[in-house]
Amino acid sequence: MAIFLTKESRVLVQGMTGGEGMKHTRRMLAAGTRVVGGVNPRKAGRTVDFDVPPGPGGGEGARVAVPVFGSVAEGMAATGATVSVVFVPPPSAKAAVLEAADAGIALAVVITEGIPVHDAVVFLAYAGEKGTRVVGPNCPGLISPGQSNAGIIPADIAPEPGRIGLVSKSGTLTYQLMYELREIGFSSAVGIGGDPVVGTSHIDCLSAFQHDPETELIVLIGEIGGDAEERAAAYIAEHVTKPVVGYLAGFTAPEGRTMGHAGAIVSGSSGTADAKKKALEEVGVRVGSTPSETARLVRDRL
Repeated sequence: MAIFLTKESRVLVQGMTGGEGMKHTRRMLAAGTRVVGGVNPRKAGRTVDFDVPPGPGGGEGARVAVPVFGSVAEGMAATGATVSVVFVPPPSAKAAVLEAADAGIALAVVITEGIPVHDAVVFLAYAGEKGTRVVGPNCPGLISPGQSNAGIIPADIAPEPGRIGLVSKSGTLTYQLMYELREIGFSSAVGIGGDPVVGTSHIDCLSAFQHDPETELIVLIGEIGGDAEERAAAYIAEHVTKPVVGYLAGFTAPEGRTMGHAGAIVSGSSGTADAKKKALEEVGVRVGSTPSETARLVRDRL
């Protein structure tokens, strides 16, 4: 099992013909992702050939031809795509997500960072009205090892599926925890992004992992700023029966200074690492002081 992304997911890449889109489309194909098309109205009708290296799910490597469509709607009609991964520059990101939502895509994974908050508010509200789940913006995407990979998470750090579900604000901490727990493996790992406004929350992922029969333990990675982790703690107390282990980035951040993601805004005691740790521990979540200690806590609980 997995959440949001499975081996049946058919993926379009908006911005596939750009530098980042090309690089990460190749990596997604190597991970076994069913990339069925790219979207670029200026290059519609072309086909892009990818020399796919060997990788998890990619066998011995292959040459894969991926068609380019003029719009998400055209790509969906031709391929049955259900997922779009957005690799377009910040000024074009709002229009790209609005287009995907208008086309009825089920899941839009917005990798782009630096999107103005106002633009994000607009496209997230619109996507919600249209029934499109958005992961991101400013996120590494999500991966269900052995099944599919939508975004930039390196598939080789935890190539085998397993029993852990991971939800994280931080991309690099996602990679580190996946690597440290690779011998156990993950059902899915979701990088939700660290911007002030994101489409999929800790709570959304906690709920999905709670209902996934093959996820036995949930790892929650948070950061200073905002109250997302405190709200997640309240949700865990009421709705989550599976064990949860947490890690919080920002214990050593200088008081009063914004660090890291744009979402890391601290006001009073709200949003500090200590406040978040207290909220989580009060509902039974064990919180590690370092990523390595967090990995040890996971092994203890399993």
